[in-house]
Amino acid sequence: MRVIIAGGHGKIALHLTRRLVERGDVVRSLIRKPEQSDDIRESGAEPVLCDLELESADELARAVGAADAIVFAAGAGPGSGIARKETMDYGGAVKLIAAAKANGIGRYVMISSIGADASAEGDDTFSVYLRAKGRADEELAASGLDYTVVRPTRLSDEPGVGRVRIGEHLERGSVAREDVAEVVATVLHEAAARGKTFEVTDGDQPIEEAVRLL
Repeated sequence: MRVIIAGGHGKIALHLTRRLVERGDVVRSLIRKPEQSDDIRESGAEPVLCDLELESADELARAVGAADAIVFAAGAGPGSGIARKETMDYGGAVKLIAAAKANGIGRYVMISSIGADASAEGDDTFSVYLRAKGRADEELAASGLDYTVVRPTRLSDEPGVGRVRIGEHLERGSVAREDVAEVVATVLHEAAARGKTFEVTDGDQPIEEAVRLL
């Protein structure tokens, strides 16, 4: 499978890249900063310089090129302001949906967030973030693409254990970024995950089994 990862230098994205490459997939990672290229190559992927906020939809489509699937792992990140939640967490994701359609890429996996809600109330940064994520998730679900939306609980840098809990509504918990990456890698090849939006947190179920039972 040929996979495009937007936000390819993020922690989940790098774990995901290594997993996909080990599986034999071909990965191209969209990054903003040239100095991130070596890390991408070391993970086994091809770096592609592309700024989701600044590129037009046509420019983004050209950067994405041909692929079988897209993973949106980008985001404004901690410490960013309200404006970037809108332009990246919503705008970047939606622009990538347009690029997928333009290039005939049918599969799109969104790494979202627990609590994402297009109707979330409040004007604080976190509320804006949840609304941006929720709106992006809704646009993907309505896009006609073969989608999956993965909503992790609080993320940790603990080593992955290969076991999680998946469901439509889960209690707040934490989950290793490495395990989220493994969930996304599994979702890309699992028909049961298509057309689904689900939350993921730490648990006792092997990842492949949890995804298969969706």
